[in-house]
Amino acid sequence: MKNILFSLIAIFAIEFAALAQDKPAYQIYNQKGKPANYNKMIEDLVESDMVFFGEYHTNPISHWLQIEMAKNFYEIKGDKLFFGAEMFENGNQLVLDEYLAGLYPEKKMMPEITQLWKNYKTDYKPLVEFAKENKLRFIATNIPRRYAAMINKKGMDALDSLSPKALAMIGPLKAHFDSTVYATMADVMGEHVPPNMLNIQTAQAAKDATMAHFSLKNYTKGNLLLHFEGTYHSNYNRGIIWWVNKIQPGLTIKSITTVEQSEWDEMTEDQKATIANYTIVVVDNMTQTN
Repeated sequence: MKNILFSLIAIFAIEFAALAQDKPAYQIYNQKGKPANYNKMIEDLVESDMVFFGEYHTNPISHWLQIEMAKNFYEIKGDKLFFGAEMFENGNQLVLDEYLAGLYPEKKMMPEITQLWKNYKTDYKPLVEFAKENKLRFIATNIPRRYAAMINKKGMDALDSLSPKALAMIGPLKAHFDSTVYATMADVMGEHVPPNMLNIQTAQAAKDATMAHFSLKNYTKGNLLLHFEGTYHSNYNRGIIWWVNKIQPGLTIKSITTVEQSEWDEMTEDQKATIANYTIVVVDNMTQTN
C-alpha cells in the first residue's frame, strides 16, 4: 500500500511539473539564441570587471533575478562586489552611504533622498538592504535630474553656466559626446523628430556618461560592479557601456537585458547575438510591480 502511495505521489509530481512548464514565466538565452544555464551564466559573468543589468523597470522577473544574482556574485566575490544604479542620483550618495553605515533608520533616509523612484520599496529596497547587511558599497551613479533637464533644454551650452561643483556631478560629456551613438532615438520617431532632437540626445548622453564616470570612479582592479539600469542604457553595448569603453578602455564588460516574448520572436539572429551577452525573455502579460 505504501509503495502504491509513493507511486501515486511521484506520478502527481511529474504531471504537476509538466503542467508548470507549460507556462514558463521567463527564459534566459545566450548570444546564440539558445537557452542558457543560470549557474553557467553566473560563472561566466563573475569573471568580468563590470556587469550591466538592463531591466524593464516594473518587471518583477528582472528584479527577482537581480537580487538572486547579487547573492550568487557575493558568494564568489565577497566584499569585492559593489553595486551601482540608474535609480539613484549621485547627489544622494552621502545619504545613501550614511544609511548603509547604519547611522539612521530607513524612515529618516527615504525623505532625504531626492527623486526616489516610486517603486523603490518593491524593486530596489531588497538590493540596498542586501548591500547594507553585507557591508557592500552601493553607488548612486546617475546625473541629478535638474542638470539633465537643463541639457535637454539648452544642449551642451548648459554646461557653461554651471559651477565646478555642479560639473563634478556630470560625466565627461564634452570630451567624448558623439550624436551618432544616439541616432536610434531619432530613428524610432520617424517623421515626428522634434527640432530639439540634438538636445534630447545630449541629455541622454549626459546620463550615460555620468553613470559610466561614477562606475569607473568607484572601481578598482579585482572588483565586480553589478549595475542596474533600463535596457536602453546598455543594449547593444551602447549607452553606459560605450562611455565606459571610451573613458577607460580595456575592462571586461558583460551585459544582461530584458525583452518580452513578442519582441524576442521578431528579433533577427544578429540582434539576438548583439543585444547583450544574456537575454531574459519574459511573457508579455507579466504582472507589473507599479
